[in-house]
Amino acid sequence: VQLQASGGGMVQAGGSLRLSCAASGHTFSTYHMGWFRRPPGKERQFVAAIKSGGAPTYYDDSVKGRFTISRDDAKKMVFLQMNNLNAEDTAVYYCAADLGPQFAVVEIMYDFWGQGTQVTVSS
Repeated sequence: VQLQASGGGMVQAGGSLRLSCAASGHTFSTYHMGWFRRPPGKERQFVAAIKSGGAPTYYDDSVKGRFTISRDDAKKMVFLQMNNLNAEDTAVYYCAADLGPQFAVVEIMYDFWGQGTQVTVSS
């Protein structure tokens, strides 16, 4: 499974970005997908996850109400819509695939990782 994240960039506080992750693999619809991020000088942390089939979704408390994870199984893609960004959202964002069967929000449960895309929010 190969994952390619894109859509990062620089944005002002209060702005929005939409991250995309394109996946390979014939059984993408069975993968649980997640987004994680690594802020400068910090450990990688969970952001959001979406189960195979599209539900349920989980979010870290820091992004609830501002970020939305979604997926398009026909296109083998997962998205992260990020609204009302703030400086604390600055990080390298990674998409990841969990081949299951258990749906988890824990980094160690994810089997494949994309290369990351930089998001920088200026205040």
